[in-house]
Amino acid sequence: MRSTAERRRGPFSPYRRLFAPSGALAFSLAAFPGRLATSMLGVSTVVMLALVRDSYALAGAVSAVNITVTAVTGPLLGRLVDRLGQTRVAVPATLVFALGTAAMLLCVRYGAPDWALFLCCAGNAGIPSVGSMTRARWAALHGDDAEARHTANSFEQVVDEVCFMLGPVLAMVLCTAVFPEAGLLAAAVLLTGGMLLFASRRDTEPPVRAGTSGTSRGPLRAPGFPAVLGVFAATGALFGSMEVATVAAVQTLGGGSAAAALVLALQAAGSGVAGLAFGALRPAGSPAVRLATGVAAMTVCVLPLTAAGSLPLLAALLFVAGMATAPTMVTGMSLIQRLVPGNRLNEGMTTAYTGLLTGIAAGAAAGGQLVERLGTPAAYWASAAAGALALLAALAGLPRLRRL
Repeated sequence: MRSTAERRRGPFSPYRRLFAPSGALAFSLAAFPGRLATSMLGVSTVVMLALVRDSYALAGAVSAVNITVTAVTGPLLGRLVDRLGQTRVAVPATLVFALGTAAMLLCVRYGAPDWALFLCCAGNAGIPSVGSMTRARWAALHGDDAEARHTANSFEQVVDEVCFMLGPVLAMVLCTAVFPEAGLLAAAVLLTGGMLLFASRRDTEPPVRAGTSGTSRGPLRAPGFPAVLGVFAATGALFGSMEVATVAAVQTLGGGSAAAALVLALQAAGSGVAGLAFGALRPAGSPAVRLATGVAAMTVCVLPLTAAGSLPLLAALLFVAGMATAPTMVTGMSLIQRLVPGNRLNEGMTTAYTGLLTGIAAGAAAGGQLVERLGTPAAYWASAAAGALALLAALAGLPRLRRL
């Protein structure tokens, strides 16, 4: 016979439990504008420069420098957050971003030389990892409650998917329907205002833990962490190449930019649905095995895309492929939270996001090369190859990670 508590446990009870602590809903809502803005930055920059300077080469180069700056400085900001606290680091860092973006907007509006645009990319050094900070707050609120932390990671993945469904579309509409700089301007306002609002929620800010000044080893020295980082980087390459291949495939099948946005949104929707369901479950077994299984599922789901001959079929296959994403990413982030010392948690999660971001950029470049050289279906083989690399990294880490 089940207990009364078990009978009353419904599919949404893990989420009610997640938001039960005071301030949990408030900080989550406060973080959303900043997270949405982050998903708008890349598209806003590319579309703005393509429209104003009539050069996709310049737009791509500036975007690549922005990504590089963020990738290099992100873990350093994460380490500062661990040492000094979220508010003391995030607020001044965001102001650095705001100044750099303001300079970029002025340079574009008033026709500054191309080299000036690259100097403005320095402002991206101030982009805080909002997702890492929200996950750190959930970890602090729920302590050693493994089920609540699993639900929190699942919820955070769903929020990421929602942002990356809405953000690029919003950015494109603002740049094309209002004025070219409108997307980047809106993203800057959302990120700056959202971070100030998030930082004002001091009641849920994790306390700075002792020992962050060098007494604990960094994330890269944690046993098993390099393998998980490799999984994140290769998975990012899968995402980046798949996005480029999908846009090209939609055009080949007779769709336009609106159809491409819709198809990509369906992929994110599949991940979001799976993330909500996964967060309500009590996963059993080794998380290392779940990570390897999830990566294998993502890789297998890519293969049918190489033979998709119509837009409806492509959309359906991408929705299914997306459903393998959230459980894999949630499990990977849960492993990182177990591997990294608590006083280096922001640094560890930000490092993982940096690997993902770097992989996305590399995957997009590889996918673009395959589209140009071999055509649309072949570009998905870059995604399959990236998935295979992610699986190899996951399997290489099994001996250490299975002990968790």
